Amino acid sequence: MSESKNPLTKIAVVGPESTGKSTMAKHLAQVLHTVCVSEYARYYCQHLDRNYTLQDEVNMFHGQLALEEAIISFANQDVLICDTTILTVKIWCDHLFGDTPALVKSTIATRPYDFYLLMDIDLPWEDDPLRDFPDQREHFRAVWEQELEALEANYNVVSGQGEERLQRGVEHVMKFLNDN
Repeated sequence: MSESKNPLTKIAVVGPESTGKSTMAKHLAQVLHTVCVSEYARYYCQHLDRNYTLQDEVNMFHGQLALEEAIISFANQDVLICDTTILTVKIWCDHLFGDTPALVKSTIATRPYDFYLLMDIDLPWEDDPLRDFPDQREHFRAVWEQELEALEANYNVVSGQGEERLQRGVEHVMKFLNDN
């Protein structure tokens, strides 16, 4: 008879552009000795030589889901760290195209994450060809908070600079894991 595996705890690092999500997600994965699901949109858009379309957003949605599913089996300690989620697709679709496809919305509702770190906008903007809205960070910070509230998500906001920021993220995650 085999032992039943504990359910996987999924922790998502989310927020506006240029807030240290990837750095935080990689750091958490290292601290927790697990894997990090990268942001699929970065791979997708890296060689895109045009403005992305609604179909591109849907493609990124499917890619993020597939990447997460492919990496889940490598998670250790029953924890998976996600550098963003498909909720990003909804936020971009709503902003760029005025609405989000029903498939994306319904999937978001059925794919909860156990805990979110919402990265604050207190870091300086770092230019990157894949970043679009340096002057709308406050807007997107508010949108992220609204979306997480609408999901009744369990989350903490992470602010601070450098090592202090990373340590705060670890502290929030460890508190969540110890309390659950």
